[in-house]
Amino acid sequence: MLTYNYYGHACFQLDDGKIKILVDPFLTGNPMAAIDEKDVAADYILVTHAHGDHIGDAPNIAVRTDATVIGIPELMEFGGQRVKTIGMNLGGTVKTEFGFVRMVPALHSSGIAGGVACGYVIGVGGKVIYFAGDTALFSDMKLIGERDKIDYALLPIGGHYTMDPIDAAKAVEFLGAANVIPVHYGTWDVIKQNPEDLLKLVKGAKVHIVKPGQSITL
Repeated sequence: MLTYNYYGHACFQLDDGKIKILVDPFLTGNPMAAIDEKDVAADYILVTHAHGDHIGDAPNIAVRTDATVIGIPELMEFGGQRVKTIGMNLGGTVKTEFGFVRMVPALHSSGIAGGVACGYVIGVGGKVIYFAGDTALFSDMKLIGERDKIDYALLPIGGHYTMDPIDAAKAVEFLGAANVIPVHYGTWDVIKQNPEDLLKLVKGAKVHIVKPGQSITL
């Protein structure tokens, strides 16, 4: 059984009952955070880019939990030597005890010199999860869906900095995903959106609206 725990903004945890994968742990200073960074558990931490609302508490959590942080090499250097890291790059795949992590492109600024923003395809618990990270819509999402059969796509819908519900619905079409979970909206007024708009726009996939602090079985 694979559990999706949503902690607010773009932070979530995937738990297969043995391994906990924490993604973009922006908790301190997050008005929507459903858990304190001192309480969250992690064996692996995936970071999409270096903006504060994504890298967030990753170094502190990694030190406390002894988790391994995965991300762009430039960002791993930014994290310093206090934590275990796996630096990888776009198109690369890392095999792990839970399955695999594949790094895929995202169209967004990186927040650190020399780095790039990314998304991830995560194979865990018998499911394939695509997390787009912060990104605009781009047609090569079709290639991501062709490479892996996406069970769940986690897509930003906040607009202003990322896709909005209209573009996210098109992303679902490109990906051929069976299920979609909207993230990265409502944290501040500038990215205020109604996730019900995505529900109305998406065809051929099931939309799961998960609120901060809620969990669902994938």
